[in-house]
Amino acid sequence: MYLARKMIDGVLRYYIRESYWDGHHYLSRDLFDLGTNPGEHIIYPGGNAFYVDPEIEDRLDELGVSMQADDLEDIFWPFLNPRIQHTLEHFRNRGKRSPQIQAPRGASAKNELPLHIFDKRRLHYLKFGRMEQGYLWLIPDKMFNILRHKSRDEIEQLFIDMERQLNPREYKAYAYVIFDINRFFSESFAVKKPQFLKQSDIDEYFNAEICKLNGDSMFWAGMAADDGLHEYLIRYLFMFYDYDFAPRSWVEDYIRNFINSRRGHRFPNQAGSVSMKEASSIFGESEEALKKMSRQELSRYFRRRARELHPDKGGDQDKFVALTRAYDSLLRTKKNE
Repeated sequence: MYLARKMIDGVLRYYIRESYWDGHHYLSRDLFDLGTNPGEHIIYPGGNAFYVDPEIEDRLDELGVSMQADDLEDIFWPFLNPRIQHTLEHFRNRGKRSPQIQAPRGASAKNELPLHIFDKRRLHYLKFGRMEQGYLWLIPDKMFNILRHKSRDEIEQLFIDMERQLNPREYKAYAYVIFDINRFFSESFAVKKPQFLKQSDIDEYFNAEICKLNGDSMFWAGMAADDGLHEYLIRYLFMFYDYDFAPRSWVEDYIRNFINSRRGHRFPNQAGSVSMKEASSIFGESEEALKKMSRQELSRYFRRRARELHPDKGGDQDKFVALTRAYDSLLRTKKNE
């Protein structure tokens, strides 16, 4: 049983859900709609005491949901009155045993499915904050137990919650790491200093990798396919395109300039480059507007247009390719801030 968040028509709603085994996959189902404010279901009888609306427990009993004593408390804890939360925090984990990973209804050890490498990379970064993924294979397998016996929906809700700990300065680096973009580059600094790399190349590989994951039926096993990019991947588009790698120091800028000045081959007029007039037509914006856009503004606009033209969403393949070429060409005219 877990807390799920879902944005509906621009409004965030909360649900109590559970994962279960249907004989082939781990699926999820809604148990109770908590609305837009789960705190409304918490009752305060006085003092520092509180309890969850009995209506919820009654409904879960009707559905045959088995609960541990603290399951509902864990779900509602973030929405508790801050004063009471602060008072009880010290006592919250007293007497609690280490959490045991329990299989959902209908599941058994025989149902255990292999963990997806994308999930491992995400958990590894969130646990250790390392951009080097070589250490991934040295991590004890039990560290990944938190991901076992869960539906794809529950795993994604878990990561959404864990990713709240990230500093916005880390967002782009996090997206770069979890999609393993550094493997496409031979430069020695590709792992730890992606800001030194050609940014349009990074963008191209990221687009390809997120589309690849979007079409990975093993990753989405048990979930219905979305039109276009899956809603659980959209947040990574925001992390990647709406943010930059952490600002460089003057030493790093000096190193980058040194590297660029000694590249073995340059393409000032690269084959396949797009004129400003062509880019204006493809983007549907005036040349003047495109010239005034910052790198970040251009990336945001590209992301919106790419979602409209992506072939997986019914868009035109040739227009999507042309948009990508125009974007790469325009990026080369922008200051890499």
